[in-house]
Amino acid sequence: MNMDIATVNALPYEDFVNILGNVVEKCPIITAAVWSRRPFVNLTALETAISEFIDALPESGKEGILRCHPDLAGRDLQSGTLTRESREEQAGSGMDALNSAEASRMARLNEEYKERFGFPFVICARMNDKANILRQLSERCPNERAVERARGIEEVKKICRLRLQDLVLIDAPNKL
Repeated sequence: MNMDIATVNALPYEDFVNILGNVVEKCPIITAAVWSRRPFVNLTALETAISEFIDALPESGKEGILRCHPDLAGRDLQSGTLTRESREEQAGSGMDALNSAEASRMARLNEEYKERFGFPFVICARMNDKANILRQLSERCPNERAVERARGIEEVKKICRLRLQDLVLIDAPNKL
């Protein structure tokens, strides 16, 4: 579905949230909150509104967003309970095709990361392959919590940008 920004701006609240509600994984409240900031002049303005909302959250709210993300190559992928977007993103990066050694390493690192930080490792799978994801996960485990929270939120914003681009045309500015 690729709507122009005028169509997005004209969406009733329920449709706006239903269509755009998973641009931030399992956080339709964010989309609901930015609906009132319409009309958006273009896709970038919509993306900016979402980013500003996220940035204004307290650190606990940002960690809540991170906790909504599934483990990469984790239980949700294996059981088929990922959101459509996450399933496609993980498959595109090879997370659904790990060999047994890679799968064991991923599971171990995911667990270490969650134990250390209290939220799952988040990376924009569409911008990485399985080798880079494993490397990043290993390299980021020793970081400080604040560093990882900030890094995770930046990755959430990358994911959001790509998901928005799947839904909204990048076009000329809307005539307000």
